[in-house]
Amino acid sequence: MDAADLARQTLTQHDCVPPHLVTRLLERGHAGVVEHWAGQGEWFCAREWARLLGAEGRREEALDVLAPYLATGWWTATETAAGLLETWGRADEAITLSAAGTERGHPLALGFHARLLARHGRAEEAFTLLKPHIDDWSCAAALVDVAGDAGRDDEAAGLLASRVVDDHACDSPWCCDRLDLTLAIGLLARVRERQGRVDEAVALLRTRAVTSLNGRDQLADLLARHDRLDELRAYAAGDDLGDAVRSLAERLEERGDVEGAIAAYQEADASAPHSTVRLAELLARHGRGDEALEVMGRLAESYNGDDWILHALSELHLRQGRPEDGLARLDTLAAAREQPEEWDLLWIRLPLAAAAGRTDEAIAWARAHPEGDTSYAAPAVAELRRHPGQNVHELAGYLVDLGRVDEAVAVLLQDRHGPTGPVWDSAAWRAQAAD
Repeated sequence: MDAADLARQTLTQHDCVPPHLVTRLLERGHAGVVEHWAGQGEWFCAREWARLLGAEGRREEALDVLAPYLATGWWTATETAAGLLETWGRADEAITLSAAGTERGHPLALGFHARLLARHGRAEEAFTLLKPHIDDWSCAAALVDVAGDAGRDDEAAGLLASRVVDDHACDSPWCCDRLDLTLAIGLLARVRERQGRVDEAVALLRTRAVTSLNGRDQLADLLARHDRLDELRAYAAGDDLGDAVRSLAERLEERGDVEGAIAAYQEADASAPHSTVRLAELLARHGRGDEALEVMGRLAESYNGDDWILHALSELHLRQGRPEDGLARLDTLAAAREQPEEWDLLWIRLPLAAAAGRTDEAIAWARAHPEGDTSYAAPAVAELRRHPGQNVHELAGYLVDLGRVDEAVAVLLQDRHGPTGPVWDSAAWRAQAAD
């Protein structure tokens, strides 16, 4: 077991049993398989198995599962073990473990350790620990988190304000040694909101052309939290991404104004299909499944062949318990494309076919496909290498559904190779932190 290889697998989710497949195995009653692979270097199996053991009160066994991973010095294993210890009421042990992790220099270790300290009455210590590292984005975010409990919001605001300067023109957080301007403004706005200075927070965020990240708009969320709905409506009207509309609709739904939330999505920019998907999800949540399916159907017709939209359409049919209708809809869309169905789109049918009890027919579809001259369910390396990437995960999931677990695992691990060295970079760390 090697830390670099574990890090590579965790980042790429290739050559391993990925987390959603671990969940699927457990849901289908294959806990023994997860337990076995937890002891064979499969991190996602080990992580989930340790959590399950801990939930059953078998805490020392859980730590034994994680021990080989901890022995590599890999930070993610340290973070997971510390998190479990904390949930078990063993905060001092968690703090000791995370402190050792910070000594190995992982980019996120210091922030995790500081937050852990703050949650257990040591916020002043945490703030002092982070302060010298204010120009590191992960430490700056952690400093804002602990500053309130430490009673040092004013000091945190001062540190961040000193980084908000007019002549800082970086376009990314990694082009110089200073804290990214957009991030500094966002963090300062969080402190001002916590201090009750909401107008200042809003004004700060309005200085940035874009305040969206990973599907959330910080300015929109701030306006929503404080029920400044008129401002939020005006802001959402000019939102091309659909994130502000999402904040508005979610807040209206929370207030019980479901019709208002529906209207917000309906009025959204038609070029933002994510808003239409969220509208369908909203309708389905409130027992209006037929309307939801109609909304998604129209969207799929407008973006016929766009696989993420077809996936969303299929998943909605599954949640509504209407797999046959979903297959019929996909047939109609495929006919409208007037070209052979691509392999990537064929995969979308398989969960629907399984739910409809049409497994043999699904196998026939795959065999008949120009790219599926052998069974999609075969574990042959030559076949699967012709359909790389996410298809392998979908294949494995379908094999699990069919009870062919050994084949599913073989598919996932077929191309495993030795350590290739660290693959992390600053963008990867940031993406993981956002998740």
